[in-house]
Amino acid sequence: MSNEKGLPLKLSAEGAGKNLLWTFEISGRGQPVIANGRVYSWGYRGDGPNLQEVLSCLNEADGKLIWEYAYGDYLSDTVYSRYSIGSPTIDPETGNIHLMTTNGGVYCFSPEGKVLWQYSLMERFGRLTFPNGRTGAPVVDGNLVITRGVTSYWGADGPARDRFYAFDKRTGDPLWSSTPGIEPKDSSFSTPVLANVAGRRVFIAGTGCGNVACIDARTGQTLWRFQLSAGGVNCSVLVQDDVVVAIHGQENVDSSEEGRMVGIRMPAQLPAPGEPALVLGREDEVWRHPFSMFTSSGTLLNGRVYQVTKTGELVSVEAKTGKLYFEKKMENGQLHASPLAADGKLYVGFPNGTFYILLPKDDGVEVVDKVQLEGECLGQPTAWNGKLYVHTSRRLYCFGKAAGDKPTATLLAAAPVPKDSKPFALQIVPNDVLLAPGGKSKLATHVIDQYGNILERNVKASFESYIPPTALVKSVMNGSVDATGNLVASSTNAPSAGAFKATAGALSGLCRGRVLPTLPYRQDFEKFGLTATNVTDGALIGFPPLPWIGARLKWEVRDLEGNKVLAKTLENLLFQRAITFIAPESSNYTVSADVMTDGNKRTRSNIGLINQRYFITLIGNQQILEISSNHERVKESVPFTWAPKQWYCLKSRVDIAPDGSGVVRAKAWPKGEPEPAAWTLEVKHQYAHKSGAPGLIGFSPQSLFRVYVDNIAIQHN
Repeated sequence: MSNEKGLPLKLSAEGAGKNLLWTFEISGRGQPVIANGRVYSWGYRGDGPNLQEVLSCLNEADGKLIWEYAYGDYLSDTVYSRYSIGSPTIDPETGNIHLMTTNGGVYCFSPEGKVLWQYSLMERFGRLTFPNGRTGAPVVDGNLVITRGVTSYWGADGPARDRFYAFDKRTGDPLWSSTPGIEPKDSSFSTPVLANVAGRRVFIAGTGCGNVACIDARTGQTLWRFQLSAGGVNCSVLVQDDVVVAIHGQENVDSSEEGRMVGIRMPAQLPAPGEPALVLGREDEVWRHPFSMFTSSGTLLNGRVYQVTKTGELVSVEAKTGKLYFEKKMENGQLHASPLAADGKLYVGFPNGTFYILLPKDDGVEVVDKVQLEGECLGQPTAWNGKLYVHTSRRLYCFGKAAGDKPTATLLAAAPVPKDSKPFALQIVPNDVLLAPGGKSKLATHVIDQYGNILERNVKASFESYIPPTALVKSVMNGSVDATGNLVASSTNAPSAGAFKATAGALSGLCRGRVLPTLPYRQDFEKFGLTATNVTDGALIGFPPLPWIGARLKWEVRDLEGNKVLAKTLENLLFQRAITFIAPESSNYTVSADVMTDGNKRTRSNIGLINQRYFITLIGNQQILEISSNHERVKESVPFTWAPKQWYCLKSRVDIAPDGSGVVRAKAWPKGEPEPAAWTLEVKHQYAHKSGAPGLIGFSPQSLFRVYVDNIAIQHN
């Protein structure tokens, strides 16, 4: 929604009345953002292994490039050029640009294009990858930037769930994570919508497990959820007073039909901190309609919802009551693109490149203009300063008046601190720490009230190791918090993980820490105790190192013919493919391991290593050695005959040239035979990945046959 006035009523690229001011040649599937005289466009260019996503900063007046930042896809399943489905977010206070990339990178840029801080959610928090490429946008609120992803991390966050993460917008320090739902059926790019409810700052979003969830924006506490779909909810919600409007395009939870639009009445009383989330049900529905949409959000105009369905109808529904005003067929289908409401009109594009300007009425809409643009319209248009911006899969268009009216943007401010505010708990910043042996991180301890507001900063607290009563693995981090508030890791070069409890008077708070070893690092699993029992075959098993990302539910230690080895679990189909990172992000290293799979002539599993954001994999059914980073971008292989139930040695190295290009090298040979002098496969990559976390990949199709790893070695070249 925009408060713009005087936007163009006709879009003309040529002839009389031409109002196309400029174009910028880059493919895009999202929404440009305008701030401080600049246009920020997220798109992609190139093909095959040289495709890169690009954040471009353009001059608002003429579209000239000021700066840009390009990066390559890595370790992802993204297909069909499904890139840049989302948008950057500009912090109005600092002018910094926040971006969440398709493969799970989280970036903070200065207005001049300098990277201030960044994370790989995949390598740092275990973000999973999906072929659809749907990403969405970060949300900036106060000192927070909030992102999301389906992650499989460690400890209580080990199970794969759709999670939200809040970082300090200036430093990137992790502040909280939130797990509002159950096992996801899909990823979701439903952008959180902020609201003030009962004295609390909250956001509401769809989740990959089919819920609409309300979460405390200050603490990450889940306040309520409403199960809307048997699949994921991708569309962003709309909030009209106390009614939340949501739509989905999957199977309904209470019928076999696909898709539904509902109005949900928000509860007047929210759970107190520490209390479980409210579970809303049918009685909390104000209204429902059988409309279906999978990824395109609606908009509000004068209290009415305007939503395009998946079959291309524009529907108008009163948000508070659900009264249906009209259904109007526009095109044969819709994907991603959402309508923009501005100046009493609707602006909306469609996948076939058709773009409409519509004047809504009680019984339908008047088509003010209909124009064919080049490429697909998959993002929402943007209105600002008398101009209309539309990014297609071919270029960014800017229509309108050269001299605009300098409008103002209205942001929803947080409600003032309630009068009953009182000290409630301690907030530890950062709340999640990753250290190398001997490393340290300064912890700040703040007093917060029951609404998550900071009442007092940097209070003195005492710290002690803490094991949650529900922890399945009783573990402590090798380290301690010193008298000056530094979390200091032990110098022992071994992985460890655990929690710390801070106490100041009657108040307390928790933070978590991991230690990952520096290179060189070796692991043969012989010292691991087999203290648990596998629920499927009754074998004695041990658990992999707790700080290995996502390892606890994907791998287990087993005795195999008198040796202890790492074996892939088979109990969860969601983890039939296991990607696990075992050391911090680094560069210029060699990784090797002994590998083996079960299987037969018809079905064989895959096993491999991860080196600097490249997979080096033995593919069983195809009998090849493969180097890949994205199967549509970087993927080359050579024949390599290998058999089940036989150990092989696998080794890889990545070499980066001064011009940024690189060569990824891999070799494989039967264990017990001499190592070949030559590399089995060498792959050149123009835009090589300059760093990345070493790890393991195992793929057991339909979770039928195990894969095994032993004698892992990682060392600098």
